[in-house]
Amino acid sequence: MALLSIVLPAYNEEQNIANTAQVLSELLDENAIDYELVFISDGSRDDTFPEILKAAAANPKIKGAQFSRNFGKEAGIFAGLELATGDAVIVMDCDLQHPPQVIPQMWKLWQDGAEVVEGIKSRRGKESLGYKLSAGLFYRIMSRLIRLDMNYSSDFKLLDRKVVDVLLGLPERNTFFRALSFWVGFRTEKVSYEVQERQYGKSKWSFWSLMKYAITNATSFSTLPLQLVTVMGSVSILFSAVLAVQTLVKFMMGMAVEGFTTVILLILIIGGFLMLSLGIIGHYIARIYEEVKGRPKYIISQVTENVQGDVVGTWRKKD
Repeated sequence: MALLSIVLPAYNEEQNIANTAQVLSELLDENAIDYELVFISDGSRDDTFPEILKAAAANPKIKGAQFSRNFGKEAGIFAGLELATGDAVIVMDCDLQHPPQVIPQMWKLWQDGAEVVEGIKSRRGKESLGYKLSAGLFYRIMSRLIRLDMNYSSDFKLLDRKVVDVLLGLPERNTFFRALSFWVGFRTEKVSYEVQERQYGKSKWSFWSLMKYAITNATSFSTLPLQLVTVMGSVSILFSAVLAVQTLVKFMMGMAVEGFTTVILLILIIGGFLMLSLGIIGHYIARIYEEVKGRPKYIISQVTENVQGDVVGTWRKKD
């Protein structure tokens, strides 16, 4: 019988663990789907991991791990993929804003031959105006930078085992799961869903964290920001050429050139372009520096008793 693994990254979600484990377990049992739930506590500062331990003690199909510190959602997803042993793996949010009711539909599509099943948002649910604006800006930026439509995509998706193995085999450490699942290809189907309201707690994403997340993921997946440096250089040269022509024309007409304002504006514009260009290049150099160091994506400090493996750096399955 095929096994379904569900990966659930969690950061300070102590209130959601027990409820999520119960809801998913009941749903999967009702639909006769053999499963395992893989909770990853991303260095949570509350009782998220103790709650995971309680859930694992009550249900042997639940397992989990605790990071030594907060490594970010991407690290949590990839740790969960590595711990998962299922023939198919679903990644979803621990707060159940990704509706569990869609899982049987995703499972059926996988049984029919789909290798990737994308969860597509039909509605974003109830959100504050500020969060909607920041999330909308985030998705527009990401769509432009990585040249994929990210407006309605999410981390809620099912992956066949072969797709999981491909993702885990990628050597880079700065990863963007949502875009990489597009990039690897394979036969893809889509299901739509409405984002559900949280029952407990509140979102950990703010405007600035979303923007930081966008910049980090864009530079880890796309070289388009580097191409913007060339565009800004071209604009600067064009602007300088226009000013040069204007200056020569006035000189040949015997008109005095009031150069102070022009020079100041030119210096400010070119200086701004230069500093922005250096910032973009510096960000890519930082990404290269992080890759060259070869540090692991995450470090696991604790696991539930039903997890087999060495907890040193990244978790590795025993042969």
